[in-house]
Amino acid sequence: MRNVFLCDAIRTPIGRYGGALSSIRPDDLAAHVLRALIARNGTVDFAQVDDVIMGCANQAGEDNRNVARMALLLAGLPVSISGTTVNRLCASGADAVAIGARAIAAGEADLIIAGGVESMSRAPYVMAKPDQAFSRQAEIFDTTIGWRFANTRMVEACGTDSMPETAENVATEFGISRLRQDIFAEASQAKVAAAQMSGRFDGEIVPVEVDLGRGKSLTVKADEHPRKTDLATLGKLRPIVCADGTITAGNASGVNDGAAAMILASEQAVATYGLTPRARICRTVTVGVAPRIMGIGPAPAIQKLLAAEGISLDAIDILEINEAFAAQVLAVLQHLKIADDDLRVNPNGGAIALGHPLGMSGARLIQTAAIQLQQTGARYAVVSMCVGVGQGLATLLERV
Repeated sequence: MRNVFLCDAIRTPIGRYGGALSSIRPDDLAAHVLRALIARNGTVDFAQVDDVIMGCANQAGEDNRNVARMALLLAGLPVSISGTTVNRLCASGADAVAIGARAIAAGEADLIIAGGVESMSRAPYVMAKPDQAFSRQAEIFDTTIGWRFANTRMVEACGTDSMPETAENVATEFGISRLRQDIFAEASQAKVAAAQMSGRFDGEIVPVEVDLGRGKSLTVKADEHPRKTDLATLGKLRPIVCADGTITAGNASGVNDGAAAMILASEQAVATYGLTPRARICRTVTVGVAPRIMGIGPAPAIQKLLAAEGISLDAIDILEINEAFAAQVLAVLQHLKIADDDLRVNPNGGAIALGHPLGMSGARLIQTAAIQLQQTGARYAVVSMCVGVGQGLATLLERV
């Protein structure tokens, strides 16, 4: 198998639900990062790209009909370049990177653009067709997040818990207290604030120009979701699942908008186009877990990954675990026997503060882990995510 290198990577700021990026279509958001990636890499002949692979979890509205293909055409790439859209729900962006990496490793491609996009603000409502003529019943679902058109057999077999409900299940089953969750959430906000203050995200974000109409525009340069908070404020928030629950808006990720893209290349492509590798993509694995506790998915995924690579957890320098909910990250750390405040974990904060545009997040995590490896001189990073309907994904990166 050939080596696969992550070279340049870029993302939009992450917008709040109904916020600064909500007026931009998801195909335009994806096209924006593709254009920025092309502009930053003038030595690359992008007509030679073997495929554009984008993760997207919704695909029910403007992101339908293969958003990757639409975005690459909108970005001005040649019509000869193919594109495909991947859906592994929360891990869609990471899976897009994994699929591209496998193609290069197998010798089927040399140059691939991978990433992800999601506009949760613009997710539409969907309505089922009537099951009989002249029906007067209409079933409508909000596609922003969660189940729709659920199979009754699935309900009976595994349940159709909402994402916050699965987090409550995890908190209960693994004994994760509200206080631990709020402490973790406060730390995520603090780490993101420090990263923003230091300019840590500046190199990975491409500003987005938003047309406000009547000749006015807004340039969005920074992530919009982070908010200043403290433990006392977090402790006053009401549970969102049940009266005696522990999941709140403060210790959960956001509903957000954003896009990310990166260049994956073989050694031959690196040499041909004068690219600078940031990390080697070693391996990606996936696992299944019970849907009702989907948040624990990163734990067995990380264990499977490290066993496959023959590497111990102690050898991992950076551990990015997507913060869908503080409860599930803490349960994963507990399962792996890692302290809640281990400095390796999400060193620049995570989705509780930054937000979680579903299809984009996996690509963002891989991107930020690769940059962190370069900036710290560390060797190994693991990126892991829980996935709706009960899955986990983990990717190993090595600095080059």
